[in-house]
Amino acid sequence: CTDAASYTDSSDDETSPRDKQQKNSKGNGDFCIKNIKQADFGRREIEIAEQEMPALMALRKRAQGEKPLAGAKVVGCTHITAQTAVLMETLSALGAQCRWAACNIYSTQNEVAAALAEGGFSVFAWKGESEDDFWWCIDRCVNVEGWQPNMILDDGGDLTHWIYKKYPNMFKKIKGIVEESVTGVHRLYQLSKAGKLCVPAMNVNDSVTKQKFDNLYCCRESILDGLKRTTDVMFGGKQVVVCGYGEVGKGCCAALKAMGSIVYVTEIDPICALQACMDGFRLVKLNEVIRQVDIVITCTGNKNVVVREYLDRMKNGCIVCNMGHSNTEIDVASLRTPELTWERVRSQVDHVIWPDGKRIVLLAEGRLLNLSCSTVPTFVLSITATTQALALIELYNAPEGRYKQDVYLLPKKMDEYVASLHLPTFDAHLTELSDEQAKYLGLNKNGPFKPNYYRYENTSKTTSAPA
Repeated sequence: CTDAASYTDSSDDETSPRDKQQKNSKGNGDFCIKNIKQADFGRREIEIAEQEMPALMALRKRAQGEKPLAGAKVVGCTHITAQTAVLMETLSALGAQCRWAACNIYSTQNEVAAALAEGGFSVFAWKGESEDDFWWCIDRCVNVEGWQPNMILDDGGDLTHWIYKKYPNMFKKIKGIVEESVTGVHRLYQLSKAGKLCVPAMNVNDSVTKQKFDNLYCCRESILDGLKRTTDVMFGGKQVVVCGYGEVGKGCCAALKAMGSIVYVTEIDPICALQACMDGFRLVKLNEVIRQVDIVITCTGNKNVVVREYLDRMKNGCIVCNMGHSNTEIDVASLRTPELTWERVRSQVDHVIWPDGKRIVLLAEGRLLNLSCSTVPTFVLSITATTQALALIELYNAPEGRYKQDVYLLPKKMDEYVASLHLPTFDAHLTELSDEQAKYLGLNKNGPFKPNYYRYENTSKTTSAPA
């Protein structure tokens, strides 16, 4: 895709960054990126992102005196984009030292990684890493002489998994894990259930601000962006099946419906299924519509949702893509067989051709569409990034014993705080309760305003963290 944010990627330099020795202007070489010379472009990208990330900038201002993350050594594995760069530089301003790798082999903006490396961050990431590069980068972040992390910020759980597998002793020094994605949170709950989670973890994915804003509002905008940039498809009248009606599915369905698409939904959960029906979508099993649909979108967080049997039955020209975090939803491995021909049409777009000439259009090899093939609204990411920063501050500063070796949700008071930091952007004015009203409702005037079980209208079911 012609990713506007990565316009500097057209260099013909095919040398792997692992084989290059690069240093920033201060002579520091503790990073591995595509090209340090792109740092100025990256800095401009970050400055643009700062304009749309008011809460992080406000956090920096407020914490200039007290550095709530002084002494924190954060190892992070997230998408490396202009928006996460603003988060990293905020953590640094709050006193933390950071080492960072990418959680996705396609989503890194090379010029942003260069700007971070120029700014003194130890970043190990470039767009188009191999699977081997991916784990090598994570290892370089973690396995370094004279530096040991005491906090983990993860998106997808791969960093946490790597430390468990390779360096389990590190957990003696680690105060906590902050995890952002459905997939990573699921892995944490599995560890917790098996009694193997040896530090407290904060489930940021299920905080209201992340659920609603990143998963719902963000995907509502970025699904169309990703599909347009890769395929130039017209949405009006197209038949689309969206697998999964959680927050991401809700966002995708709303956008496609507004563009005039005919939208079908698949779902395993009767509550989410009923919501889909009430929102005007036809609830089906995938095998009922697979022959007729023009576009298939997965967003379940599960595996093998679209298997070879379904891929075989799709009509000619069907577009297949994934909006979930992992590349497990579409069984892409089943397409790598001798009788099928793969043709790379443009970056992140493959035609897979059957012997009879039928072809499907596979986007980003089944990886996350909106971060592989387009950009994500910065304002929405500001909300998620602020939540991550506050979760890190909370876990890092928590007194001994407040958090046990379990998975926790961010306190609602903090969710409300994140939301309030973003209201000035809209020139929005909050009404304040009078003492009498607060007493009548049994609330503190300053919040929290809702009980923990309150789900803010149609939020999909989430797992409550153990109290």
